[in-house]
Amino acid sequence: MQIIKSLGISIFIIAIISACSSNSEYVPKPKGFQRIDLPKYEYIQLTEKHPYTFKYSKNAIILKDTNGLVEPHWIHVYYPEFKATIDITYKALGANSGNDYKKLINDANKLTAKHQIKASSIEEMVVLRPEDKRKSYLYMLQGEVPSPYQFHITDSTKHFLSGALYFDTATQNDSLDPVIRYLKQDVIMMMNSVEWK
Repeated sequence: MQIIKSLGISIFIIAIISACSSNSEYVPKPKGFQRIDLPKYEYIQLTEKHPYTFKYSKNAIILKDTNGLVEPHWIHVYYPEFKATIDITYKALGANSGNDYKKLINDANKLTAKHQIKASSIEEMVVLRPEDKRKSYLYMLQGEVPSPYQFHITDSTKHFLSGALYFDTATQNDSLDPVIRYLKQDVIMMMNSVEWK
């Protein structure tokens, strides 16, 4: 009986030692994905005094850009529920504006190109509206990029509006994917509804 007890204790100790001396590394389980309830799409017209207007989500609020380099017609379309912001910048074009159309296009393209390091792909969508000579460019960036959507809209003579979607959260883009896909429709609605004043 004593031998069986000793043998049982020995087997137990050997099992513990072999389990502890395993060469495999401990990998913690990933955090669970948070549940995201997406509201239905509803839009309202931008009424602030700017040289442009567009439709934006009823679930967003318009905030004035308070960055130190801010210009009068720069705003944030802020989604409190998602901690997301579409930053809108505007530049007047023309001889008296001091802004060069080609330089603004190059700057917008450089901003998108900066994300190539982390982007797994960048898809470009171009929309031309001949009736008002408007050109819209939407860049959809995949991967762990800080801005999954960037766009600019211009008539190439008087107006240049650009925007970029950012999230104020450390959550990775694969977890935010439902929100990113949801906001794509809002970005497209905004772009398609831009009117110059």
